[in-house]
Amino acid sequence: MAGGFGHEAVLLDEAVDALVTDPAGCYIDGTFGRGGHSGAILGRLGSAGRLLAIDRDPDAGRVARERFGDDSRFEFIQGSFAQLAEYARERGVEGRVAGLLLDLGVSSPQLDDPERGFSFLRDGPLDMRMDPSAGPTAAEWLARATEGEIADVLWRFGEERYARRIAAAIVRARREAPIARTARLAEIVAAACPTRERGQHPATRTFQAVRIHVNRELEALEAALAAAVEVLAPGGRLVVISFHSLEDRLVKRFIRRCQRGDAPPRGLPLPAGEPRPTLRALGRPVRPSDEECRRNRRARSAVMRVAERLGAP
Repeated sequence: MAGGFGHEAVLLDEAVDALVTDPAGCYIDGTFGRGGHSGAILGRLGSAGRLLAIDRDPDAGRVARERFGDDSRFEFIQGSFAQLAEYARERGVEGRVAGLLLDLGVSSPQLDDPERGFSFLRDGPLDMRMDPSAGPTAAEWLARATEGEIADVLWRFGEERYARRIAAAIVRARREAPIARTARLAEIVAAACPTRERGQHPATRTFQAVRIHVNRELEALEAALAAAVEVLAPGGRLVVISFHSLEDRLVKRFIRRCQRGDAPPRGLPLPAGEPRPTLRALGRPVRPSDEECRRNRRARSAVMRVAERLGAP
């Protein structure tokens, strides 16, 4: 559903089919983006249904008001999905949510806008913040981080095998002049890499790692997954679409722990007696069809996992 908003939601039908089980239910789209999934969810809901959409990006809020501002079933919240338990509690829907969708990563409009600084393909300010009003930019972090800190981030969040070489090159380059533009960072990284992966720019992993670190993406995901157990009603669905292995591993391991019963909701004491499962995985991981990957290259790495809330919240 690209429409005039420059973004085609990945696994659109598959995600909404798995998510929406009750047309009168309350749902949360934790990553509104440009509203592709939200629009499809609203299309499945009746007049009694409700959709809360969350996004850190103020541009997403403008799109939300333009597309769905007149729909009384819809509410947009500018913020992080890490706080979704708080948002649900404030609205009186904690433990009553029929489905939670998390479509992770960066939206196409964010990648395509050089002023946002997410991509090495177009030169722009080295920003990378999901919310441009919050926290340090990527340029500011790279200016003050130690060589060891940079190497650690590139290794942990980008799985970059040349992390130490790249970190050393960044520190040398910033002594000459601040690294303030995406093109300059990409050039530094490319020059530091002795080999290249076929079909991949040498700066791909570095940009991914710095973006994840600047936005604390994995920490936010861990908080959102834990909150899912609190906000979902029995039988409610958790649907997560990941775009790289770090995210997918985190989601897979979380669901596995919940199936064993050793991941209680945040803030609650460990239960007495035998562990009680809180989620169960539904089906196998879902990947985009060949047709979708041909139509949308950014869908190629996507994987969707679905789980169902068990018992009483």
